[in-house]
Amino acid sequence: MMKQLSQVISQIKPVEPEWQARAQERLDFLTKPRGSLGRLEELAARYVAIRGELFPPLQKKQVVVFAADHGVVAEGVSAYPQDVTHQMVLNFLRGGAGINVLARYAGAAVEVVDIGVNHDFGAQPGLISRKVAYGSRNMAQEPALTMDEAVQAVMVGLERAQAAVTAGADVLAAGDMGIGNTTPAAALGVVFTGKPSSTITGRGTGIDDKAWSHKVAIINRALELNRPDANNPLEVLAKVGGLEIAGITGFILGAAANRRPLLLDGFIATAGALVAAQLAPAVTDYLIAAHRSVEAGHQIMLDALGQKPLLNFQMRLGEGTGAALGMSLLEAGIRIYHEMATFAEAGVAEKQP
Repeated sequence: MMKQLSQVISQIKPVEPEWQARAQERLDFLTKPRGSLGRLEELAARYVAIRGELFPPLQKKQVVVFAADHGVVAEGVSAYPQDVTHQMVLNFLRGGAGINVLARYAGAAVEVVDIGVNHDFGAQPGLISRKVAYGSRNMAQEPALTMDEAVQAVMVGLERAQAAVTAGADVLAAGDMGIGNTTPAAALGVVFTGKPSSTITGRGTGIDDKAWSHKVAIINRALELNRPDANNPLEVLAKVGGLEIAGITGFILGAAANRRPLLLDGFIATAGALVAAQLAPAVTDYLIAAHRSVEAGHQIMLDALGQKPLLNFQMRLGEGTGAALGMSLLEAGIRIYHEMATFAEAGVAEKQP
């Protein structure tokens, strides 16, 4: 597995600036003042550069939601019981969750992957079963995952990215479901940004001040116990991560290796992106940060990745909901790029020198 992972990482190259310049040249000759559509123009030019072709299609959008449980929930870090994870997976499959609604709005398909839920689903139409383990272990007591489990989960993410691209996906997004997952995400944020846990840690599903202080203490205990080394990202992922975060890491690597943009969702997905960027720094060229979550450390993590979010809607649901909204904005930008007339085509006089 490590050899295959290394091969994928070796395929991830920085985006060539020439493509962005060529796209911007076309945008500058459309029937509008130069730069007047702001970040829509930026999105169009970035999409062209990521795809490496002057008129790339944007038709099929794919959201993949990775679901897993977390042993650290035993420490009382979440406002919800662990059973909610598998209950929400069933809700996704019925089409009744927030990501289902917003994906339908964006014209995106939703795939749900059981990568580590502490539940036996049996045969469920539409569920992709790739269970690596029945959740992670309690990282405040021992490493969350073995190295083999962490790598296996990353490989699941790679597989799902490749499957999406093979099926014709032009743009990808990763969502998450896992009660307690803001705790490992915060731990990863601490390791890779160097910021204190009190700065990175947020309130997740809505815990009060006392529970937040306890959550910070649990993260500190896990970091002190496991002593993850930021220079070994897979080790960090194993010691204080989670299976769905590992899946997202692999999914991001797979998107970049296939020259597909990855619409980055919130706090959990960004934790996965931090790991991916440590493994392959050029990954950041393929990320488009859809929004800034209200989770305390999200902006810090985005800054570490060099990402400027498109939206700040005070969202904190996860699931890929912010990324679905970002897909709509990306499509708006590329439609402008493809469909808007140039001055010459429209017979409109350009700005005088």
